[in-house]
Amino acid sequence: MAAQEDNFELRENTTVIVLGASGDLAKKKTFPALFGLHRNGFLPKDCRIVGYARTVMNGEDYLKRISQYIKTPTDEIKEQLNDFLSRCSYVSGQYDKDESFQDLRAHLEDLEHGRSNNHRLFYMALPPSVFKTVSDHLKKNCYPERGIARLIVEKPFGKDLQSSRDLQKALEPNWKEEEIFRIDHYLGKEMVKNLLILRFGNEFFGATWNRNHIDNVQITFKEPFGTEGRGGYFDDFGIIRDVMQNHLLQVLTIIAMERPISFSAEDIRDEKVRVLRGIPAIEPKNVIIGQYSKSLDGSKPGYLDDDTVPPNSRCPTFCALVVYIKNERWDGVPFILKAGKALNEQKTEIRIQFKDVTSGIFKDIPRNELVIRVQPNESVYIKMNSKLPGLSMQTAVTELDLTYRRRFSDLKIPEAYEALILDALKGDHSNFVRDDELDASWRIFTPLLHYLDANKEIVPMEYPYGSRGPAVLDDFTASYGYKFNDPAGYQWPVTSASNGGSSRL
Repeated sequence: MAAQEDNFELRENTTVIVLGASGDLAKKKTFPALFGLHRNGFLPKDCRIVGYARTVMNGEDYLKRISQYIKTPTDEIKEQLNDFLSRCSYVSGQYDKDESFQDLRAHLEDLEHGRSNNHRLFYMALPPSVFKTVSDHLKKNCYPERGIARLIVEKPFGKDLQSSRDLQKALEPNWKEEEIFRIDHYLGKEMVKNLLILRFGNEFFGATWNRNHIDNVQITFKEPFGTEGRGGYFDDFGIIRDVMQNHLLQVLTIIAMERPISFSAEDIRDEKVRVLRGIPAIEPKNVIIGQYSKSLDGSKPGYLDDDTVPPNSRCPTFCALVVYIKNERWDGVPFILKAGKALNEQKTEIRIQFKDVTSGIFKDIPRNELVIRVQPNESVYIKMNSKLPGLSMQTAVTELDLTYRRRFSDLKIPEAYEALILDALKGDHSNFVRDDELDASWRIFTPLLHYLDANKEIVPMEYPYGSRGPAVLDDFTASYGYKFNDPAGYQWPVTSASNGGSSRL
């Protein structure tokens, strides 16, 4: 029966239920993404959207809340927003009471009256502490009798290997693996999704994509702001759990994976898991951690100045670490992962540095680099050496450049959450995290996390708010083979050196 197929696309008779509808995530990401799908005609026919949360509010207040982050610059968009809001309703209830979920079920049945099937997509925009409780009550009270049920679960998926397994076991009795969509929004970003095409659709990349030609790979995540009053939440996780174990490791698997048999979800995820199984646990000697202090001019507070942060917290807001992949393609190549808050710019970037050219006619010439800018200013460019025009044989660094806003100026890049919610509606798991994938990723990071938690004498290095990170960062990357060599002060032409044009990271 179609209703039992895990890849069945929901085109009609569908209700989207957003749990945690009054929270920041739902307001800033989930509802704007749902509106984006509605605007472009990608929501199922006659789709209804139901918000559920503990906050007591009337319908008018609810609609005002969910539309506050949706921009409406034209009358046409305002009209589309009004149509979208007409599909939205709200139920207030507790997360641990059967009666509350029975009220939700009654509301859903009223909306679904007359439908032949009742497909339900549950989006848990909730903290992990209530995942199990809400999951139990949804299965008991709101699971559709006729139709498909799918559950989108937001990260974090636990805090270490054991808590992740506990969370998976908590969901297992109620939900089949094919019904669960563990969302990592980085897998929905346009440039991350493009990595598969770049890797396997271009023979000239494939021929050099190995340890014989690549010296090192850097994956960098930078935010120009601190915790901004959310330190209490962040302090429970830190930058390693918040960004590196999920977002950056996911990007690494796509860069390093072998060619899948097909673009089907399971074939892609099989190859990603194979990469993860080839990565040993991270060794503490290959790690530096930092925590931001106030800015040099005193205008921005330090992490410990945040009233929501515990005094003397050792929580890292910056980390650089190195992982190795023990397989034939990548053995010996360092993958340098870097992530931090309160840095000098907003940027997520992949930088693949090739080995030095054979010495002989060149005494010293910069290395080639392939740079993939995930955000902002999505682009791909190859730094290459060229002769300067003129009578001499002087060389200069230039680039082969694919900048999205120039090449695809007439196309809109969808938001990551739009792409992922659409994938969930289609039943496509390609860009979601599988249970064994999650297990393998936590196995890599858990020993390091436990080591840092247990050794109280390890204190993060301070770095000023608005800097590039700890002062030892350049020495750290250089120790793993990265060469910064731009004698002419090369800048990528789309941006200036102040916001990411230089190859110094």
